[in-house]
Amino acid sequence: MKLDGRRMSTNVDDRRKKGGTAAKVGGGIGIGGIVIALIAWFLNGQAPDVGSILQDVQNTATTVVESKMEDQLADKCAQFLASTEDFWSEEFEKVGGKYIEPRLVLYSDTVTTGCGQRKARCIGPFYCPADRTVYIDISEMISRYSAKGDVCDLVYAEIIGHEVGHHVEDLRDEMSKMGEAAYRYGRESTQYLQAEVRIELLADYYAGCWAHFEKERFGSVSDDEIRMTLEMMPKKGDDYIQKKSQGYVTPETFTHGTSEQRYRWFKKGLESGDPAAGRVILTMPYDQL
Repeated sequence: MKLDGRRMSTNVDDRRKKGGTAAKVGGGIGIGGIVIALIAWFLNGQAPDVGSILQDVQNTATTVVESKMEDQLADKCAQFLASTEDFWSEEFEKVGGKYIEPRLVLYSDTVTTGCGQRKARCIGPFYCPADRTVYIDISEMISRYSAKGDVCDLVYAEIIGHEVGHHVEDLRDEMSKMGEAAYRYGRESTQYLQAEVRIELLADYYAGCWAHFEKERFGSVSDDEIRMTLEMMPKKGDDYIQKKSQGYVTPETFTHGTSEQRYRWFKKGLESGDPAAGRVILTMPYDQL
């Protein structure tokens, strides 16, 4: 995405664990350790383990590169969030409302939220309505999505757009429908799970609407990025994930929708750019989603 000169949101709280200098990153001996090992060699004649030292240097260099990549993506996430603020502020103003901006917390591994403690590798990026905050572990997000194929900025931006979509659902009381189903039927009920799928598909649609805004307003999204992001969407489907993890599919346990549904609703939002048109997801027959 073309983000040069674009503002960064001030609603970002970076809680990631910060490492030391390159010489200490990753817990290895680094450059300083090499110097010490060579001094020891000259003083007492004990040859250092060169293979071990070189391996440690390689690990240190890799960690530094990965850390730089994460910092760059963290800055982009602040720009993605700022763009969603602009988009949704305009959309709320159209209907006489005022958009309340969410916070974005960047964290490492585990975080305590208004929704309880969460671990990144178990759930990935998420939105907590209790504190109106999006939570993302940058390192986990890179690992999770780069393993699925080609990744571009829009792939990561869509994640922000999706979680912010949940925030919009919260502000519009659309998310409360899921809460009502949980209270009435229980969290393991078919009614609750189907309501959850609707909420996830609507967030996909909202993310598509925001991507439409980015492309039309700023020309920041290329056709290749759209193609890559659309190709990534099916890999987020419950059927794809279940088939890959357990070898079979159990539709009655879906919580986010099928690969086809997630692809289709994100694409619909991308094509229309009209958030209001997506609310049909909440009321249309479930088997027609």
